Amino acid sequence: MLRLVLDTNVVLDLFHWANTDAVPIMAALESGRIACFADERTLDELQRVLTYPQLKMTPGMISERYARYSGLIQLVPAGEAPPLPRCKDRDDQKFLELAARCGANILVSKDKALLKLRGRTTLAFQIMKPAAASALLAG
Repeated sequence: MLRLVLDTNVVLDLFHWANTDAVPIMAALESGRIACFADERTLDELQRVLTYPQLKMTPGMISERYARYSGLIQLVPAGEAPPLPRCKDRDDQKFLELAARCGANILVSKDKALLKLRGRTTLAFQIMKPAAASALLAG
């Protein structure tokens, strides 16, 4: 079973925007064909982002989306990550660390700073855009 970490923008694509690039990821997650992991830091970021005014979510929508996502992921306890490259965007380092700590196969992201690390360093996991991860799941 593939083990994935989803950055916050990808979670929004799945649970708020229903982005077509992410639909196969959502289907695989809901059917139990993949495992997705989060930790306290990534969940804290999601909770904060869900309140952004530009998302135009009511408190009920925020609660529903957070509960739906947190009910589908496996929570990883805090801990030390192995040595990793530094992400240019310090806020995204937590996703690299989570992927390393949980033994993820794929970190799914749309973040340019994370995507720049692809192929430039040796990681135990791949970093992919949602469309590429969806294609992998479909293939």
